[in-house]
Amino acid sequence: MARVTLDSPLVDVDVTDGVATLRMDDGRDNALGESMVHALTRAFDAVAGQPDARVIVLRGGGEMFSSGAPRALLAALAEGELQPSDVMLPRALLTCPLPIVAALEGHAIGGGFALGLTADILLLAGERRYGFPFMNMGFSPGMGTTCLCEHVLSPAIAHELLYTGELRRGSDFAGISGINRVLPSRDVAAHAYDIAARIADKPRAALEVVKRTLSLPRRQAFEASLTLESLMHQVTLPAAARQIENEYVD
Repeated sequence: MARVTLDSPLVDVDVTDGVATLRMDDGRDNALGESMVHALTRAFDAVAGQPDARVIVLRGGGEMFSSGAPRALLAALAEGELQPSDVMLPRALLTCPLPIVAALEGHAIGGGFALGLTADILLLAGERRYGFPFMNMGFSPGMGTTCLCEHVLSPAIAHELLYTGELRRGSDFAGISGINRVLPSRDVAAHAYDIAARIADKPRAALEVVKRTLSLPRRQAFEASLTLESLMHQVTLPAAARQIENEYVD
């Protein structure tokens, strides 16, 4: 096992038999604050530079895969004090040269669920909850969810989740073609590593060209969505400050 050293304790990285594990663990809810976003971005870059890495398994620590943007960050965005840094995080996954298996053993909310949807292979836990509560807090979706959601879920389900802000159990997503497995939480990691092991014995050059080809439609859709989502945020975020405080899901 080769451990990749980062300058942040928020993401643990190691590479074993061609399988790289990126594990978020801030000891709480793996919120996508600026520090976590930067740590994840550096981690993907670092693993891409490891010649023995063939595939990445993305995990979260504890019962929460990721809660998305933290309350304080959303409030700062609504007040115009910050520009969203998490909006570029999906690009780090989409442009990573290696295939990514997202093992969502825990709940994934908002940008946390968007992060999982950006992976090449997605596993959910039947008893955990997933969704996009952006509209519950009074502002429009971000992180490319207006396009990425449709690439994994059916347009009908994607639109319902984005409009309603509903959090659904993973079991409700069983049978949806864009989700590879829905399993008990305790089994998600084992199945993710089984898939990763079957990828890791392939030549890296072949994996890279296939990843570049298969990710092209999502990369193009993501880039196109950024301008539209930014315009929507200019309209919706300034009026959402109080609703963010009241409706944020901890």
